[in-house]
Amino acid sequence: MGIPTEPIGSVPRPAELVQGFRDHAEGRIDAAALRALTEKALADTVSRFEATGSPVVTDGEQDKPSFLTYPVAGIPDLAAGGPVVPFADGHTRQLPVLTSGPFRYAAHAVDQLRNAQRLTSLPVKQPVIAPSALSLLYPADGIDGYSRDEFTADLVNETEADIRACLDEGAAVVQLDFTEGRLSLKLDPSGGLLRDFVALNNAVLERFSEADRARIGVHTCPGGDWDSTHSADVDYAELLPELFRIKAGRFYVQLASEPDRRRVLAVIKEHLPADARIFIGVTDPIDPRVETPEEVRDRVLEAAEFIPVERLGTCDDCGFAPFADDTSTSRDTAFAKVSARVEGTRLATEALGV
Repeated sequence: MGIPTEPIGSVPRPAELVQGFRDHAEGRIDAAALRALTEKALADTVSRFEATGSPVVTDGEQDKPSFLTYPVAGIPDLAAGGPVVPFADGHTRQLPVLTSGPFRYAAHAVDQLRNAQRLTSLPVKQPVIAPSALSLLYPADGIDGYSRDEFTADLVNETEADIRACLDEGAAVVQLDFTEGRLSLKLDPSGGLLRDFVALNNAVLERFSEADRARIGVHTCPGGDWDSTHSADVDYAELLPELFRIKAGRFYVQLASEPDRRRVLAVIKEHLPADARIFIGVTDPIDPRVETPEEVRDRVLEAAEFIPVERLGTCDDCGFAPFADDTSTSRDTAFAKVSARVEGTRLATEALGV
């Protein structure tokens, strides 16, 4: 395919797996029973990705309770009471806080990658959480005997190891989920927090070679949870110039749900980073209507007016269920949208003659 197309990551979990997460959390089933449910969901997810014709697949993040906190799920040195993320429909998500150090991952993305690779011969993409998001786990009032600088050093080491293990294991792409980027401008309109986030992410990415960074991407969106967003009202013109300072080879930019796509594309054109490929969102996971391949084609052709076709790719705006309990979108709808993205990208490739 002349124009590459990739999923962002998560797809809705089957109802029995969603219930399995609840049952395990409340002690009604053991870890082995939950693992069996997860393996069944994973096999179905990979099979359905293959059936769409997708040239790249993911594991659908089936065994992540949350795209955000999967590395620390279950560790003992966490407590409730972290930052609260409000969504436009009034619901919230709250992060935990770290209570002691040293900071270490309890779960590693490479294990999820291997599980998916065993089920397919297609290239597998592995999403990971950006270190900037996990930096929010450190409490504002500090931790006795464990400074923020010590935490940051541990966080950078752990994130590097998570990414490097996936690259070494043959991941087609490792994608950093950076939804907090747009949100940071709502929390701090001065842009100071965003600049701090970019610097932290670069502290990790600078440890990789140029060839490695070509296989590392960054995803941005205004959040997507229970068909609501946390920062869609933040102007992309404030985010994208700083976002494109991140030293990655790929950027995945939510676009299908933007009210003025051409304005955003003009900003991308103005600040297009050297040698990076821009994947634009052509399907909206929040919209229950499935886009037609022709709509997708037209969105790609529109983007090609602003972005050189050799540096253009397509994706979904966001994961379909970044949190495991989000059942607002069905699996059938999610995979129908993936199919439309794949076919629409093929149609655009033909139209552009690439």
